[in-house]
Amino acid sequence: AYRRLRDDILTGALAPNSKLLMRDLQDRYQLSVAPLREALSRLASSGFVSAADQKGFSVGQISAAEIADITAARLHIECKALADSIRQGDVEWESRVLAAHHRLDRLTIVEGPERLLKPEWEHAHEVFHQALISSCNSPTLLRLCSALRDQTARYRFLSMHYKESSQRDVPHEHRQLMDAALAKDVDKACELLSSHYQTTTDSVLKHALLV
Repeated sequence: AYRRLRDDILTGALAPNSKLLMRDLQDRYQLSVAPLREALSRLASSGFVSAADQKGFSVGQISAAEIADITAARLHIECKALADSIRQGDVEWESRVLAAHHRLDRLTIVEGPERLLKPEWEHAHEVFHQALISSCNSPTLLRLCSALRDQTARYRFLSMHYKESSQRDVPHEHRQLMDAALAKDVDKACELLSSHYQTTTDSVLKHALLV
């Protein structure tokens, strides 16, 4: 229940700020009330769902202020994790990064005229970025990176709908980032990571009708 609800929120199948009525959810997912309530509670704790007294649940709203704030926090925290990971990375870390990039680089990013982000690419993309920071020895930093990555996922799906995203060479950005990390060039890797994330955010802020 959690996975299916989360996926539909990330892709926009469940629109921001829309009501999540229990009867409708039961019909949509063919699930009982108990697992749906548990899933909604978990999603509320991570900000994907809003819960109001006496009003039930609704999909969390997206906003310009939120994506700008999340991106700023993510750049600060994940660049620190990346720097630590590069400095401490060994042969096993290099192997993880290379393997994750190999898979990501061979997958198609979007499908259809609507330019929908393909789930298998999104998963491989997450694995690649996790691999880059996997040698960071701070569990707290890694947890924060994971939480912020989740919070930006809806905006990443949204950014793919814009025409200019088709002109962006995302695979090249990933190859540059991998090469800098494996070369142990901390400054360049952090600069490339920041640009990679900020470009997505700037595209959303430029095109989306956000509150």
